Amino acid sequence: MSDTGGVREVKSAARTVELLELLAARGDRPARLQELADELGVPRSSMYALLQTLISHGWVRTDVTGSLYGIGIHALLTGTSYLDSDPRVRAVRPHLDEASEALGETIHMGRLDGRDVAYLATRESHEYLRTISRVGRRLPAHAGALGKALLAERPDEELPEGPYEALTPNSHTSRESLAADLARVRARGHSVDREEGVSGIVGFGFALRYDSPALDAISCSVPVARLTPEHEERIVAVMREIRAKAEATVPAGPGSVHWR
Repeated sequence: MSDTGGVREVKSAARTVELLELLAARGDRPARLQELADELGVPRSSMYALLQTLISHGWVRTDVTGSLYGIGIHALLTGTSYLDSDPRVRAVRPHLDEASEALGETIHMGRLDGRDVAYLATRESHEYLRTISRVGRRLPAHAGALGKALLAERPDEELPEGPYEALTPNSHTSRESLAADLARVRARGHSVDREEGVSGIVGFGFALRYDSPALDAISCSVPVARLTPEHEERIVAVMREIRAKAEATVPAGPGSVHWR
């Protein structure tokens, strides 16, 4: 068992969390019992008992044959509660609406979570609609505007060693390449993702500095085909204004809960 803040890790709890995270990461690819047991290195009988417990509580679901397993609806309910209870998300949402109305493009809010960015809110463009919302999904921080805006708030010494995953031919795959890009982010005050996370999409990211270092960021995504120099200039101007408004309205002071 490992130690966490001087408290011994509870093995059964850690195994439950690992299982739920594994199922969530698989998305629409359900897993079989043996796959899960092998992946987590636990006996098949123990994995079966854990799955049945989680099924009874709604955290895991199974198909009609009882041989395939996926994440359950209670994971969604808990995730929704997280978003609804977070004062920063509540404060920033109206500003996302304002940016969406002003620019007509897709606007995101994300939070740094380890080496990834988790999407907390999205306002979709009326011109470019996704079939699946990004809220609740993750993207490697090195490969997107949100992540690079947040990584630039931190010293390069904290960057993990490469190579990094290439999501597109334009993704940074080396520590040196990413560090050089982050230097440019610091100089201009915002990040630019030119088809590094998604082919055909350019993103502009802005760290929200109500925390130090910043944990949250907002971004504007636009298809390459619709991005002109004039539109890019307007996006940057509007998003800078939106960032200032968001930073000014986030709850602070006595009575506020500052989660870590």
